[in-house]
Amino acid sequence: MDTRHRPTVVVLHGTDRPPGMAQIEARATIRYATPESLPDAVAGAEALFLWDTRATALATAWATADALRWVHVAGPAVAHLLFPALRESDVVLTNSAGVFDEPMAEYVLGLVLAFAKDLPTTLRDQQRRRLRHRETERLAGSRALLVGTGPIARAIARQLTAVGVRVSAVGPVGRTGDPDFGLVAPMSGLRAAVAEHDWVVLAAALSAHTKGLVDADLLRSMRPTARLINIGRAGLVVTADLANALDRGQLAGAAFDVFADEPLPATSPLWDMPNVLISPHMSGDVVGWREELVRRFADNLANFTAGRPLTNVVDKSRVR
Repeated sequence: MDTRHRPTVVVLHGTDRPPGMAQIEARATIRYATPESLPDAVAGAEALFLWDTRATALATAWATADALRWVHVAGPAVAHLLFPALRESDVVLTNSAGVFDEPMAEYVLGLVLAFAKDLPTTLRDQQRRRLRHRETERLAGSRALLVGTGPIARAIARQLTAVGVRVSAVGPVGRTGDPDFGLVAPMSGLRAAVAEHDWVVLAAALSAHTKGLVDADLLRSMRPTARLINIGRAGLVVTADLANALDRGQLAGAAFDVFADEPLPATSPLWDMPNVLISPHMSGDVVGWREELVRRFADNLANFTAGRPLTNVVDKSRVR
């Protein structure tokens, strides 16, 4: 007979519930909740599984979270979920760091190759039944700047290095000899750094220090042959400034996987720009990603139930 404690877990979800929950339901008492029903559902619950990673309802429901000891986020980003009471509490916060690193790195490599080999033009010509010979760019030997030095940026750096791209980065702290980036310049050196690179890849977290990081001034410092790729956060870029820079030929192209308004409005000028690649916030979403997120939670739930240390614990004091 299994005498282990059976915890009560609230699963906060939006339109869709997480898949493959049968194994978890067999080991815990599960309460499914939406943001509206969370205050009642979280009362007496020991754990909260944030399947809806954008919902900030816990702050509103905090007064009724009288037994909460653990919050797990089905994604890597947690800064937008941290409010003072949670930050200062003894509640353990874990995330799903690592699930999206390699898929997002592969996606960035695909975008870089698409630009260098002019694949969008090839597809457009194919749709028009037209064969038009062109010369494309050599990728090996080009230079890429990673804006951000977290796990996703590191995975991107390794993918690009593997095909001969010379990689460096900007981050909170400057240093040399980094195993993935080589040279890391401080964020204050971003403007000088972008002037020396062919690819600028945004993989930084959004904060008060990085909001609007890519604006008209920074774009004027980029090479006219350079491309900007944003798989980080929409707020890193002043979209109107970038659209103007692209229209004026101040840089050769841009790729967006994130937008301030999702889906991107049909009226956006970006849709009609031939040097822009647009995707619907999917760079990390490979087949099976939802199931992997549930497995990560299930593994940590087993640790929680058995009294073992949890994995992917977030240092709440360092998240800004």
